[in-house]
Amino acid sequence: MFAKIEVNGDGACDLYQWLRSEQPGEGETSDIAWNFEKFLVNGSGEVVARFGPTTAPEEIAAQLDALL
Repeated sequence: MFAKIEVNGDGACDLYQWLRSEQPGEGETSDIAWNFEKFLVNGSGEVVARFGPTTAPEEIAAQLDALL
């Protein structure tokens, strides 16, 4: 659980490959730019949003109520 993993490129772990494919983000690449990039997944397991590292958790809170 605490092992270092790859989140970008051919060696990325399956979870991050899936997250990036479901929410590719903006720009020319779907790569995760930096730590603290966030993905919002609903109760059905669908990735509904992707937030950059500078997005505060409080900014995401408004969307949580609709998913609960």
